[in-house]
Amino acid sequence: MTFKKLKIAIIIQSFTTAGGAERYAVEIGRRMRDRGHEVHLFALFKDDDQSKGMHFHPVPNKWNFSSVLNSRSFAVESARLLRGMAFDVVHSHENGWNHDLFTIHTFSYISGLSKYSFIRRLDQRYLSLRSWIYLWMEKRKMRSPWLVAVSDVIREDIEKHYQRKQNVVVIPPGVDTDVFDADWIQSNRLTLRKNKNIGEKETVVLFVGSEFRRKGLDNLIPAIGEDMRLFVVGKGERYEHYKKLAEQSGIEDRVHFEGFAEEDVRNYYAMADVVVLPSLSEAFGMTVLEGMACGLPVVVNQSAGASAVISHGNDGFVFTKPKELTAILKSLMNEKLRAKIGANARTSAEEYTWEKAADRYEEMYLCIAQKKILQPGASS
Repeated sequence: MTFKKLKIAIIIQSFTTAGGAERYAVEIGRRMRDRGHEVHLFALFKDDDQSKGMHFHPVPNKWNFSSVLNSRSFAVESARLLRGMAFDVVHSHENGWNHDLFTIHTFSYISGLSKYSFIRRLDQRYLSLRSWIYLWMEKRKMRSPWLVAVSDVIREDIEKHYQRKQNVVVIPPGVDTDVFDADWIQSNRLTLRKNKNIGEKETVVLFVGSEFRRKGLDNLIPAIGEDMRLFVVGKGERYEHYKKLAEQSGIEDRVHFEGFAEEDVRNYYAMADVVVLPSLSEAFGMTVLEGMACGLPVVVNQSAGASAVISHGNDGFVFTKPKELTAILKSLMNEKLRAKIGANARTSAEEYTWEKAADRYEEMYLCIAQKKILQPGASS
C-alpha cells in the first residue's frame, strides 16, 4: 500500500498505560507516530514519555465529581475542540459523536441492564437520569461510520443489542513479544522462584487482574490442588472473603496475594508454570497474550474474549465449567505437556503483536481518508 502521511486525532480520557483501553490507545497511537503520521491527542491526562512527538490538545476536566456527567462533559468538550479542525481520521475510544471510528473496549451499558430484574430494568432504563445519559451517549456512539470491537464477544454484543453488523470489525489487543519474551522468562526463572522459596516440583498458577469476583477468582482458588501454588497479582474487592475461601479449601499457605506488581510484572510470569484467566465476563484479557508470549500455557474461561485466540489443547485450554478448570490444572502438572503447550503458545502469540494490530488500523485509516476525499462528509 502506498504510504500517505495522515493527520490523525485520537480521543481518550487518559493516554496512559494504567488500564486496558488506555494501553490499547497508547500502543496504537505510538505506532502511528513512529510510522510518520501526524498524531493529535485529545485527552484529560497523558503520559509525557508515551505521548512524545504528538500534538496534545488538553480537554477541560469538568464535572469530575460524577462519572456520567464527566463522561458527557468529555464528549462535549472534545467535540468543541475538534470543531473547525480538519483530520484525515478521528479515532475515539470514548463515548461521543462526530467521529470516524470508535474502538469498543467493553460490553455495552444496555447489556448490563439486561441482567437486572424486570422491575429494576424498567427503573434503570426509563427513570434513572444516570442510565438515560449513558444510553443516549452509547446510542450515538453506535451510529459511528466504523466500529472496532476488541473481540468477537464484543462484536456479538453490539449486534445483539444494537442490531449493528455493517462496518464492524474485530481488532484484538496485541502483545509486545520483545518485552514478554520466552527466553527472558527462562533465563530468570530459577532465580525468581528461589527468591519466593518455590520448590522445584511445585506448579505455580498465576492470576493477574483486579475485580476478583468478575474475573472468577471464586472458581480458581478451589481448583488449586496438591503441589500447586497460586499467585494473585492485582488488587480486588472482598480480600477477606478470598482469604477465607483459601482457608476453607485448605490451601491458605499456598495462595499468595501479591497486590499490584510494584516492579516488573514479568517477574511473576517467570515464576509461573500456568496463567489462568477464569473471568465470568471479559471483553478480552491482555494477560492471556502476555502469558502466551512468555511461552506459558494459558487456561481461559470461554466467556472471555481472549478465548478466541486459543486453539484448545494446542496452545492453551478453554473451559466452560469450574470442574473442567480443576482437571486442566491437574493435567498441567505434567512438565512435558506444559513445555509443548507453552512453545505453541509463543508461536501463536507472534500472530497477535501490536505491530500487526497497528497494520490493520493503518489500513482502515487510509481507507477512511480516501473515502473522505472521494465522498466529502460521508464518514464524519
